[in-house]
Amino acid sequence: MRTKEEAVAILKSFDIGNKFSYLPVLPKASVLIPLLVRSGRLHTLMTLRSSELRTNAGEVCFPGGKRDPSDGDDVDTALREAEEEIGLAPDGVQVVCRLFPVMSKSGLLVTPVVGFIEESFCPRPNPAEVSAVFTVPLDVFIGKDHGAHGMLGPLNSFHYEDPDSGSQYHIWGLTAMFAILVAALALKKKPEFDAGFDHDDPLPFFQQVLHRRICKL
Repeated sequence: MRTKEEAVAILKSFDIGNKFSYLPVLPKASVLIPLLVRSGRLHTLMTLRSSELRTNAGEVCFPGGKRDPSDGDDVDTALREAEEEIGLAPDGVQVVCRLFPVMSKSGLLVTPVVGFIEESFCPRPNPAEVSAVFTVPLDVFIGKDHGAHGMLGPLNSFHYEDPDSGSQYHIWGLTAMFAILVAALALKKKPEFDAGFDHDDPLPFFQQVLHRRICKL
């Protein structure tokens, strides 16, 4: 079990800094991976996208979206989107780090921004974008999954039942990859399945995946 302070220190050591500054100019997006401590365990907050949306309708994801011209950087994008989607004020987030960007299936360079929020945070989901908000213990994402193997590595998939509502959620794709990454780093534990990356040194894996996708553009 990791305390918040330990998790913050570990995650900060993996901040990407300017490691990806050499990349060509690409359409960008960011997601916020909100962490919180509940009953002594690290959790992450996730959302279920509205079934009325044109893209990725009804899928589980982290708050986030495309870079806006008014955004100064990836952190600004993640915080703005989180406020718009679930009512999370930017000053309610202790931003910890930016982790390795990944190219989405739609061609966006998506950067995960990790931050801590208070357990007492009460989400106010925007019904036009979000139909549910729930939390998942972080260690779920290093336990057994139900994945398969794709062209760029493991395609991880989790089925989670929220004990508070009884609702069942399917967490997969890019969202699952980011959740696994944060869980493996913050908890400093190797997943019980093939996650594709070395949890002690994940940078080479994410660089390789990114370069493969960019070469196909």
